[in-house]
Amino acid sequence: MEQVNKQALLNKLYQRVENHLHHAIHAFQNMSEQALLAASATCGWSIAQCLQHLNEYGDYYLPAIEKAIKNNSDTTKTNFKSSWFGAYFTKMMEPETGKKKMKAFKKYDPPPQLNAYAVVAEFIQQQEQLLTLLSKAASADLDKRIPISLTALIRLKLGDVFQFVIAHDERHVQQALRNCIE
Repeated sequence: MEQVNKQALLNKLYQRVENHLHHAIHAFQNMSEQALLAASATCGWSIAQCLQHLNEYGDYYLPAIEKAIKNNSDTTKTNFKSSWFGAYFTKMMEPETGKKKMKAFKKYDPPPQLNAYAVVAEFIQQQEQLLTLLSKAASADLDKRIPISLTALIRLKLGDVFQFVIAHDERHVQQALRNCIE
């Protein structure tokens, strides 16, 4: 793992989240409820299920990130180095490098019947919150540790959590976009 410029990393992540927000506002928000709930032609999740899955992860990680940033000021560190575990998790989630299909943990497996418009609205709100947290992280120590959602025994650096969450979002936003063109 090599060190990267902290601000460059945060800017790159910010751009990715803005892209997710753009798709949510310009594509998903304007779709019919029927289209949002339609099962994928490949028997995968509907658009609403993809976004609900991300919302459920956001329900855990956004407060955890906010807590890690609060009272965690460090303007002296200008670089960030991922842990090997954080880099591994992120690489596993990236759509380009994590090609292997994965099964969601049961507690994060969304039901087929959802309030599609509420799911899209929550996803948009969470992406906006993530943008705010990325901005605040510029003055925070990205080495601060956060427990992962599956067990408090494993803790990742804040910078790794940002990368993992945003890679996971990318993976499922792309999945939802594929449902738009099927």
